[in-house]
Amino acid sequence: MTTGDERERRILDVIRALRSGEVTTYGDVADMAGYPKRSRLVGRILATTDVEVPWWRVVNASGQLRSNDVGEQAALLRSEDVIVADERVRDAPSGRFSRSDRSPRQRSPRSRPPHP
Repeated sequence: MTTGDERERRILDVIRALRSGEVTTYGDVADMAGYPKRSRLVGRILATTDVEVPWWRVVNASGQLRSNDVGEQAALLRSEDVIVADERVRDAPSGRFSRSDRSPRQRSPRSRPPHP
């Protein structure tokens, strides 16, 4: 197996493991596959692979849908109870964009915990 084949296999394995309603980022997939800071590699593999994977569960770091068919991606995510508005994931049953899964450490820098 060549290095490129191994990278593709590892990245596609991570994406295959995503559960229904779980949304993650290109960068998170790269990290989990062992290729930190290689989010563009994940995008390239998703754009060129013939292997069936749940590609619609992968978005950019800000939740923006980035695919050749944003409408289809949004529809597939909504069918898994993901909230999508303005071509961006707003909430998901699980994963990076799940509001219920977030601990204070995972909040974005702009969100602050409520004052006591």
